Amino acid sequence: MEVNLGVGGEDFWEVEDDDVAYNSDTWRHQRGSVSGFVRKSMAHYQGEDADYAVDEYDMEDVDDDMDDEFRDRDIGSSDSDIDEFEFSNSKIADTTAVQARGGKDIQGIPWERLSITREKYRQTRLEQYKNYENIPHSGEGSGKDCKITEKGSTYYEFRRNARSVKSTILHFQLRNLVWATSKHDVYLMSHSSVIHWSSLALAKSEVLNVSGHVAPSEKHPGSLLEGFSQTQVSTLAVKDKLLVAGGFQGELICKHLDRPGVSYCSKTTYDDNAITNAVEIYASRSGAVHFTSSNNDCGVRDFDMEKFQLSNHFRFPWPVNHTSLSPNGKLLVIVGDNPDGMVVDSQTGKTVMPLCGHLDFSFASSWHPDGVTFATGNQDKTCQIWDVRNLSRSVAVLKGNFGAIRSLRYTSDGCYLAMAEPADFVHVYDVKSGYEKEQEIDFFGEISGISFSPDTESLFIGVWDRTYGSLLEYGRHRNYTYLDSLI
Repeated sequence: MEVNLGVGGEDFWEVEDDDVAYNSDTWRHQRGSVSGFVRKSMAHYQGEDADYAVDEYDMEDVDDDMDDEFRDRDIGSSDSDIDEFEFSNSKIADTTAVQARGGKDIQGIPWERLSITREKYRQTRLEQYKNYENIPHSGEGSGKDCKITEKGSTYYEFRRNARSVKSTILHFQLRNLVWATSKHDVYLMSHSSVIHWSSLALAKSEVLNVSGHVAPSEKHPGSLLEGFSQTQVSTLAVKDKLLVAGGFQGELICKHLDRPGVSYCSKTTYDDNAITNAVEIYASRSGAVHFTSSNNDCGVRDFDMEKFQLSNHFRFPWPVNHTSLSPNGKLLVIVGDNPDGMVVDSQTGKTVMPLCGHLDFSFASSWHPDGVTFATGNQDKTCQIWDVRNLSRSVAVLKGNFGAIRSLRYTSDGCYLAMAEPADFVHVYDVKSGYEKEQEIDFFGEISGISFSPDTESLFIGVWDRTYGSLLEYGRHRNYTYLDSLI
C-alpha cells in the first residue's frame, strides 16, 4: 500500500511504483460525496441555480464546486465539523425498517425534492467513479473470466440506518474498521475514537480515545509503558473481548473490553514504512488468544496475548496488506503489494503455494469455515475464490460494479460471503449456489468496513459521508413458513 508522508499537515500517499504523490483530499473529491451532491441539487430545486442542467451532475463537477468548502478538512475531522454541513443545519433522523417499507430512502436522502432521480444519480456514479489502481488498467483486463451471477436475492433485510453513528476512514485503501461481536453490539472507528454501538439500546459509548496520550495501565514485558500520543488508527479488530487498534506508525494498542484502561502497547517497527495494514484476532490451537499484524514493512507478526509477547515474525518480499489464518490454524493467506499472493505455513512462514491470477494489489482475504476454500479481494475489481486442494488457479472470479474489493467476510456458518467495494455496493453471495446468486446492497457513500455478527443474524456496514455517514444494519432473512398454519 502507499506510504503516508504527512506533508504540511495533510495526508499524502506516495505511489511507490511511479513516485507520484497522491493527495488524500484529491482522492475524496475524485470519489465525490453524496452530501455535496444533495446540497447542490437542493439549491437547484429551490431556484438558486436555475440554469444548472441535469447532465452536469457528474461527480467531478460536484466535487470541484465543493473544493473550497471542504478544503483542509480530512476524513478524521470532528463531529462538530461534520455537523456544520448537515443539510439545513439540522440532524436527519434514523431510518427504520418500517419507514423503508413505506418508501423512505434508507439513508434519508430527499430524492423527491431533488432535480435528479436516484436512478439517474446511480447511473452517473457508475459512469464517473474512478477506481484507484496501482497497476494501470488492471480493472479492464480482469473481467473476462468472471462468473455471471443472478441478482435479486434477499439474504439480509434492512433494519436501521443509525445516523448518530459516524463511521470514518483514515486511509483510502484500508477498510477494516467495523467489527460486530454480537447481533446487537458493534465496534467502529469514529474520528479519533473507537465507539461501541448497541443496536438494541440505540446507544453509543466511547471505548478508546487516541486523540491524546494513550499508555498501558498494566505492566507486561515488552510493553511500551510510555505509550503513544495522537495515534492515527489505520486498522481495527475486535474479538473475544479483545480490541486491537493498529496505527500509521506501526503502533499496536491492545485493550481488553472487560478491563479498565489499556492492557498493552507495542510498536512493530521504527521503519519509516511502518503502517499497520490489518489485524486479525484468533484463538490458537492451545486456546490462547493471539493476533496477527500485517505491516507495510513487509512483515507479518504474531502476538500471544496470554503472555503479552511477540511469538513469531515473518518477512516477505513486498508490503503485506492483509492476512487470514485457516480455521485449523495451519495456513496463512498473505496478500499485499503484488498481484500474486501466497499461502504459507503458519508456523514457519514458508511458502506452500503462490496465488496467481489477480492483476493488481490485494487488500482483503477471508477463509470459509470449512477450511478448504478462501477468498481474496483485489484492486482489479475482483474477488477470487480458491480451493486449497488445487491452488494452480482460482475456482471462481466475482466482479464488483466499479471499484476495488476492499473487504471480505464469510458468515460463521459458511452460507454467505460479503464483498465490499470502496463505496456504494456490498455484495452478499450464496455460497451453496456456487456463488451464482447474490444480494446487492445499494447505497451512497464510502465504506469503512463490513461485519457479520458471530451468530450470522446481523450484517453491519459502516458508511462515511460528511452528511449521510452512518451505520447500516441488516438482519438475516428467515422464511418461517411453518408459522402460516397458525394464522
